Amino acid sequence: MAMEEMRDPVSLYNLGVAAVIDNYHCFKHELRILPDNVLFDLYYKLYKEKGLCLLGVEFSDLDVFGRILKITNRRMFLLRSFQALMDHGTRVAKDLISAYGRRCSMCHSYPVSRDATIDLGLRLGGFLSDAGWFAESEKVLLACQDLCQRTEPLVKYWLKLLECCHKLLHSQTAFCHFDEAEITYHLALEVVDRLHAANEQTNLAGLFAEFSVLHFSRSEYDEAYMWSIEALKQVKPGLPTRVTIDVLRQVAKSCVMKREFKRAGLLARQAVCLTKEFFDKDHPKYSDSLLDFGFFLLNFDSIRQCVGIYETALDIRKAIFGKFNLHVAVAHEDLAYALYVHEYSSGRFLKARDHAEKATIIMEKLLPEGHLMLASVKRVKALILEEIALDTMPNNSGTHSLLAEAENLHLSSLKLAMAAFGENNVQTAKHFGNLGRLYQSMKKFQEAETMHLKAIAIKEELLGADDYEVGLSIGHLASLYNYHMKKYKKAEQLYLRSIAISLKMFGESYSGLEYDYRGLVHVYHELEDVEKVAEYTYILNNWKLHRDLHAQQEDLPIDQEETPQAVEDIIRQFFGDDK
Repeated sequence: MAMEEMRDPVSLYNLGVAAVIDNYHCFKHELRILPDNVLFDLYYKLYKEKGLCLLGVEFSDLDVFGRILKITNRRMFLLRSFQALMDHGTRVAKDLISAYGRRCSMCHSYPVSRDATIDLGLRLGGFLSDAGWFAESEKVLLACQDLCQRTEPLVKYWLKLLECCHKLLHSQTAFCHFDEAEITYHLALEVVDRLHAANEQTNLAGLFAEFSVLHFSRSEYDEAYMWSIEALKQVKPGLPTRVTIDVLRQVAKSCVMKREFKRAGLLARQAVCLTKEFFDKDHPKYSDSLLDFGFFLLNFDSIRQCVGIYETALDIRKAIFGKFNLHVAVAHEDLAYALYVHEYSSGRFLKARDHAEKATIIMEKLLPEGHLMLASVKRVKALILEEIALDTMPNNSGTHSLLAEAENLHLSSLKLAMAAFGENNVQTAKHFGNLGRLYQSMKKFQEAETMHLKAIAIKEELLGADDYEVGLSIGHLASLYNYHMKKYKKAEQLYLRSIAISLKMFGESYSGLEYDYRGLVHVYHELEDVEKVAEYTYILNNWKLHRDLHAQQEDLPIDQEETPQAVEDIIRQFFGDDK
């Protein structure tokens, strides 16, 4: 009889729940004899009535919280309640971690409770990860992993260990603990080998997708693509829908980085449709799928649509997780960057700056100093500050201070990326390129050239000479040679190469072509090549027509009435498509 939201205020059940909470101190010792779903409703009512200190005491009891975790059909309400306790400053997460550690220690003396303790650790660690508290999740799952490894060499415990590795790898990767994630990754592979040797068949789609996420996060895109395809091959009817969605999302992202946009669009859109149908549109899983769909749109040059998708995803996360949560910070950062790209030609960067600063505030509050997640948000903020300095504050005394702040942010981001990935990494190359653009703005042209050349060399080695990222860096170096160093012949060759990459990748309506075409017009004007000035002025005007037509023909990013295709049909279509 327990209701999800207890919407009917006059029902006898809801009156009873309200009466118990009104007299909580009289009944608190008897509450735990109630069924789990009724207990959940009482605690949610306590949250709604702002009884956070009392709720914190209840949720800090591991046995109580373990019972609440079993109520999976009202997970959003538990996420809200838990986040409110964390915002309130309670020790609920620390108390649960400590209690779980003690419970694991007791299992060495009382092995009869071991199986239940493993299951509890999997539920608790998974919940903390879903709630955005990755470091706390990692501590629980490491204790659970250790307990699994101390068991007898039986298949049932290997399966538990593999599930633990799956959840642990997710938390470690999301929190950028890549060294620790590498250890978990190899342990998971070892367990898979054990299971194969024992002729134990288990579906590995979700685990392989998590392998892909790890490689993707480290910019190892070939490996990420390979594992994502292996994950998709494991998707079968009857697989949990959550796992299917996660696989579709990750394959889509991997395809984006391999520039297989048709395939990426198919899977990203279907992941959104499937999530909407299975979880509904106010669920955090829907926001996850939207952010990945937005990533596809951003890279596919559908920036305006991407901004709207990111705004929706942020609203969903704020409604569930409030203000100070890493899930919310990531959504702010994604939206800040999309707005920066969207408003690049207009110069209206204040909204982008606001979201970047909100993301920074959240991360600096929740993360230790020097955490790798800060590198990305600092990079985005620096890009925005640079454009504000140049576009809205020309010849203003504030320009110098904004550019200096942007330089500090970029240098800090580069330092963090170098420590995590080394120099020969796409993320590090992006930071070199961003510094190159900044030094160009600061009139430090030799330093700018050095940074651009570094970025190009790294990207070419890792991604190939014709990749989109290479084209971006080539275009930036061309701009430096053209407008500041007067190396017009070099600029011409770089512009032509950048244009060729863009046309091959995106076609004649690609937004980035404008800057290359304008650059060539300027180059030929300086070289006094009248015919080429006329030719590229005509091409630029023709590009504007293509761009306007592209804007008119853009479909709505998501059809709210669209229903997902059968998974078998999606996979058949994916593998049947020509790359």
